[in-house]
Amino acid sequence: MNKVIFMTAALSGLVSMSSNAFELTSQDIQEGKKIPQVFEFDGFGCSGENKSPQLQWIDVPKGTKSFALTAYDPDAPSGSGWWHWSAFNIPASVSSLAQGADLTKLGATELKSDYGSVGFGGVCPPKGDNMHRYQFTVWALPVEKLDLNADVSSALAGFTVRSMAIGKAVLVAPYHR
Repeated sequence: MNKVIFMTAALSGLVSMSSNAFELTSQDIQEGKKIPQVFEFDGFGCSGENKSPQLQWIDVPKGTKSFALTAYDPDAPSGSGWWHWSAFNIPASVSSLAQGADLTKLGATELKSDYGSVGFGGVCPPKGDNMHRYQFTVWALPVEKLDLNADVSSALAGFTVRSMAIGKAVLVAPYHR
């Protein structure tokens, strides 16, 4: 019986080593480590540079024809979180974004953040609030273009993306002031 358990464990270890997971990383922010102030919003009492971080992703699911990108704070005291970045129709040939990237130059559609401006809106939790978790997510989609326009809400785009995604890669980094 012990031989069977050992062989099963060994085989499952080989399977897990050979499977690649869709992964999102950044040179600018790291999983679980405080986001640098340069990525803080410039306004609402915050004084950062409002730059989006560099992002890169690997091991994309088969069948990916485009990507969507979201940056979301589930800890915002709004009752519904806070959308910091929503974009879709990022070409499947793209696997990284430079710091401060303008996604429209790639042909992507960027939506208004909850700050009311189009594109990335940096981190900016209320002063003295507990630590907030910022979830950067790249979504692999099975279509080249989503049938949405730039006037939809980030929540509607998020719903649409979640309903059809064939994979997602998430990077979560905290911030507080």
